[in-house]
Amino acid sequence: MPPKFDPNEIKLVYLRVVGGEIGATSALAPKIGPLGLSPKKIGDDIAKATGDWKGLRITVCLTIQNRQAKVSVVPSASSLVIRALKEPPRDRKKVKNVKHSGNLTLEEVITIARTMAERSMARSLAGTCKEILGTCQSVGCTVDSQHPHDIIDGINEGNVEIPAE
Repeated sequence: MPPKFDPNEIKLVYLRVVGGEIGATSALAPKIGPLGLSPKKIGDDIAKATGDWKGLRITVCLTIQNRQAKVSVVPSASSLVIRALKEPPRDRKKVKNVKHSGNLTLEEVITIARTMAERSMARSLAGTCKEILGTCQSVGCTVDSQHPHDIIDGINEGNVEIPAE
């Protein structure tokens, strides 16, 4: 027999969803069905909470307490970089393998690094900036019209200044 339901217990469920779209309830049901929640209602809540991340894959945290779910967006570095490129939303079914060939400024990279600082493993903001620059390299964009790895080398040599905090 399963243990008794505790109404004060807080459960966290992390999901990867496409922003602004109602996800497949068949994917939600195995994760939240045993907790006594309706997958259709949670799907609508997720779509509402991720409205400004339209078309991007984003991580969402469901905080569930007493059969009430609260949706919070936990953006990844790549989704923050793609959002900063200000590309128009695309139709995932028609447009595949998009090249993100935009250009970011170093200030935008530092802003993204400050957002990601609490989840980063780096000791300083400069280390977090290097992580974000590596993500920019993976996404395929440039930073200040340079290859991101050139800026990482500049940070390592001390040519590029990153503020302490």
